[in-house]
Amino acid sequence: MAAATATAAPATPFGEERTLQEELSSPIILADRVIKLAQEAETTRPECSDLADQTDRLSQLLRSAVRLTSSTPSLYERPVRRIVSDIFKNLEKALTLVKKCKKHGSGVLRQVFAIATTTDFRKVQSLLESSIADMKWLLSIFESDGANLALPPIASNDPILAWVWSYIATIQMGQLKDRVDAANELASLARDNERNKKMIVDEGGTQPLLKLLKEGGLPDAQIAAANALFNLGTDQERVRIIVRELGIPTIVHVLADSPMRVQVSVANLVGQMAELDNVAQEEFARENVIKPLITLLSMDTALDDPKIQAGRTSIHSLVQINKELGGKPKSLNNYSSLNSSFSSHSDGSSRGGHHRKEREVETPEMKLKLKVSCAGALWRLCRGSLVNSRKITETKGLLCLAKIIEVERGDLRFNCLMTVMEVAAVAESNPDLRRAAFKTNSPAAKAILEQLLRILQEENDPELLIPAIRSIGSLARTFPTRETRIIKPLVTQLGQRHVDAAIEAAIALGKFVCPENFNHLEHSKAIIEFDGVPPLMRLLKTSDRAQIYGLTLLCYLALHVGNSSALEQVRALNVLETSARSVVSQRPDLREVFAKAIHQLTLFQAGGHPHRQPHAL
Repeated sequence: MAAATATAAPATPFGEERTLQEELSSPIILADRVIKLAQEAETTRPECSDLADQTDRLSQLLRSAVRLTSSTPSLYERPVRRIVSDIFKNLEKALTLVKKCKKHGSGVLRQVFAIATTTDFRKVQSLLESSIADMKWLLSIFESDGANLALPPIASNDPILAWVWSYIATIQMGQLKDRVDAANELASLARDNERNKKMIVDEGGTQPLLKLLKEGGLPDAQIAAANALFNLGTDQERVRIIVRELGIPTIVHVLADSPMRVQVSVANLVGQMAELDNVAQEEFARENVIKPLITLLSMDTALDDPKIQAGRTSIHSLVQINKELGGKPKSLNNYSSLNSSFSSHSDGSSRGGHHRKEREVETPEMKLKLKVSCAGALWRLCRGSLVNSRKITETKGLLCLAKIIEVERGDLRFNCLMTVMEVAAVAESNPDLRRAAFKTNSPAAKAILEQLLRILQEENDPELLIPAIRSIGSLARTFPTRETRIIKPLVTQLGQRHVDAAIEAAIALGKFVCPENFNHLEHSKAIIEFDGVPPLMRLLKTSDRAQIYGLTLLCYLALHVGNSSALEQVRALNVLETSARSVVSQRPDLREVFAKAIHQLTLFQAGGHPHRQPHAL
C-alpha cells in the first residue's frame, strides 16, 4: 500500500490545475525510483541494467524539459501535459516490473508470481523507447525554427495531432515568419473538415491565433490569424470559445486600426461570428464594432446631408443601450469612458487614423472588397439585435446605406440592402426605434425610402426586390395617409412573375391593412383603387404559401372595404369559404380573422346570408 502511494502523482486541491513543473516532477521522481530498484535487482540483472539505462536517458530528457519550462515564459503546455501523462504511466509499469526482480522469500507461490519474463522486459523497454522518442520530439518543437512535421510515437495513429501541436507551438513561440506559415497551415487544416477544427480548438489553438492577430506586426501575420479564426469559427460552439477567450476586443481593435487588406479578413470574421452566435453579436455591440464598420463603409462616399454626423451619443442613449444588453445602468461617472468608446472610431479618426494615408493609395478593387465585407458584417450584426440596429441609426449609417444602394451594384448594394432590411425588421417590433430612426421628416429615412421605392419600380431581380419589399412592410406603421407613393409599387409587385417576390408583396400589404395599423382603412382603399384585387386572386393559385398570405390579405380587405365591387367581382366570399378550412388547419391563429371576414362579406355580396352563422372553421 505504501509503495502504491509513493508512485502516485501528488494530489492538488480540487479544481486547481498543477503547474507544468509540478507535472514534470512526478515522472522524474518516479524515474529515480525505477533506476534505484533496477540497480538493486537480484534476478535478471542484465535486463534491469538496460532498463535503468533507458530510464536514466528518459529522466535526463524530462530534466531538460524542466529547464525549458523555467526559461520560457509562454511555453505551449498542451503536448507537454499529454506526453508527460503517458510517460508517468509507462514508468509505473517499469516500476512494477523491477519490483519483481527482488527476492520475495521462500514460498513457491510467491516466487511464481514474482517471475519477470523476457517478454515483460521487451514490452516495457518498447514503451520507454516510445517515451524517449516522444520527449525528443517535444523538445525539438520548442527548440527548432518553424514547425516540426516529424511524427512522435504518441501521435503515430493520428498524425494530424502532431501537426496541430507543432503549428500551435510555432504560433505561440516561434519567429514571426514561422508563425505566419504555421497560422496558414492551421487555416488549411481547419478548412479540411470538422474534426480538424475541433482538434485545433481543443488543443488550445484559439488563444495563440488571437495573440498573433493582435500583435502580429505584419499584415500577413494578421491576415493569416484572421483567416484561421474564420475557418475555425464555423459553428456556435467554437465562436463562443473565441468570445470566452476575450477575442472580441482584439478583433474590434484590429478592425479599427489596420491596413485595408487586414480589415477585409477581420470584417469577414466579424460577420460570420455575429451570424452564428447571438452572444458574440451582443459582445460586438459592447465593443461598439458598428462605428468602425460604418466609417470604413462610408469612405469615399459623398453624403448629401452634412448635418448627419456620427456625433457623440447622449447619456440617455448610452443607458438605454446598456439596458438592452442586459447590464445595469451605468452611473454618470462612467459616462466619459463610455462616450469615448462610442466616438473613438468616428469619421475614421483616433485608432483608425494610423492607416489613413495607406487607405488613400489603395486600389479601388481593394476598397470595394473592404466595403462589401463591412456591409456583410453589418447586416449580420443587426439581425434581431436592437442595440446594433440602434447604433446604426444613431450614426450616419442609414444615410450612407441609402447612398450606396443608389450608386453601387452587385454584392455591395445587396449587403447594404440586407442591412436596411434587418434594421427595419428590428424597428417593426420596437416602436421607440421606429419613431426615432424612421420618422417621416428624417433626411436619412427619406433617403432610404426613396431607394426602396426605386428598387420596386426599376428592378426585376428577386434578390433585390425581396429585401426591399420586406423593409417597406416592416415600416408599414410609420407611413401616414398622405404618403401615397408606397401602396402602388407594392400592388404592382403582386403581379410579379417571381412568385417569392409576389408573396412578399402580399405579406407587406397585409401589414399595411392589418387592424393594428392605425391607417388600415385608407391603405385598404388605396389597394382597391390601384386595382390590387385581380393580381391577388391570381397569386392565390401559385402555391400553398402564396395562398396563406394572399388569403390573409384578402381577409383584411374584406374586413375594411367589404362593400367594394372589386371584391364582389372576383367572388371573394366564395373564395374565402372554399379555402378557409385548409388554411386554418395550417394556421389556427387565422381562424378568427377568416370568420370575421366571411361574416363581413355576407353583408354586402349577392348570395350571402347575413343572418347565418359563420362557417365552422
